[in-house]
Amino acid sequence: MQPDPSVKKVLIYRLGSLGDTTVALPCFHLIERVFPNAERVLLTNFPIHAKAPASAAVLGDSGLVHGYMRYTVGTRNIAQLWKLGREIRRFQPDLLVYLMPVRSLKAVKRDRWFFRLAGGVKRILGLPTQDELNRVFDPATGIYEAEALRLARSMRQLGDAGLGELANWSLRLTEVEKNKAREALGELAAMPLVVCGPGTKMQAKDWGKENWHALLGRLSAQYPNHGLALIGAKEDSEVSEYAAQAWSGPGVNLCGTLSPRETAAVFEFAQVFLGPDSGPMHLAACAGVPCVICFSARGLPGVWFPAGSQHRVIYHQVDCFGCNLESCFVEGRKCLTSISVEEMAKAAASVLGKPSPGAGSGSTLKVLRGAL
Repeated sequence: MQPDPSVKKVLIYRLGSLGDTTVALPCFHLIERVFPNAERVLLTNFPIHAKAPASAAVLGDSGLVHGYMRYTVGTRNIAQLWKLGREIRRFQPDLLVYLMPVRSLKAVKRDRWFFRLAGGVKRILGLPTQDELNRVFDPATGIYEAEALRLARSMRQLGDAGLGELANWSLRLTEVEKNKAREALGELAAMPLVVCGPGTKMQAKDWGKENWHALLGRLSAQYPNHGLALIGAKEDSEVSEYAAQAWSGPGVNLCGTLSPRETAAVFEFAQVFLGPDSGPMHLAACAGVPCVICFSARGLPGVWFPAGSQHRVIYHQVDCFGCNLESCFVEGRKCLTSISVEEMAKAAASVLGKPSPGAGSGSTLKVLRGAL
């Protein structure tokens, strides 16, 4: 679609935090290409968890949006909704772009009526039909449609979001952000670098600090010329410090010291990212960095896998997959505890290549998806 200069104001509706914002990047780029002269405002939630940065912390000064409007997730407070409606009416958007996660058709209809009646929005793009609310499943691979692909499909009226082009995943990091990352890494910026983010805000995604400790110890022996950078929120510092005790080479714990965008700049120095299903995983994928991920089966396989074909995702499809639990006690996180250090080490070796001379040997294996 050609740029449309007639649209002067665009309101984009997308809730979520780090990962949710990152997987929508190609859509943000597409909206900018089609409406380059429009004022673009993002209607989104503000963080409710220390480990869940707001969209503003992810998009920063990229220019993909020009401002933010706050929505309180799940609110039924009439006064708050009325206030939001008035704020939307004051903004007077020519178009609302609906970039919401999968939800019920009832919720979609409720949103439509709110924006039209309370917000005075006349044109809405991206509202899904009942068929479009269903996840596309490929029986040949056992993989479901990625969230980024589903969002791009909902935007097809505007054109191709270009998910296969790395430029459409760009956060447009500033030189200041890149320099901050370089300074934080110090001497590691000149070394082959392994980046690890073992922390997670969900117990159901936690592989366990002992496993991370064992994995980093093994990789340290195999790749003694590599440096290690630990990333994550401040609350992840302790588990990262414990995991890094097994690393014999140079390393730095950056947990809580960098913003999400500065963390994204760290990935420009990385050869591989190791971690669970997490926001930093999506930041690494945006930079084109291969990710080696121990993936919880709480979600459907493929939906939240990192974008790109260069990754090694280990996903054990146990009988209770797709539970969507945030805490798993009855089954004891068996989807994760069944992933061995050996599997992760082999997957990392398939990215990093042949171990250094004299180091412990490690065979290579491209691990895409495991099953029990």
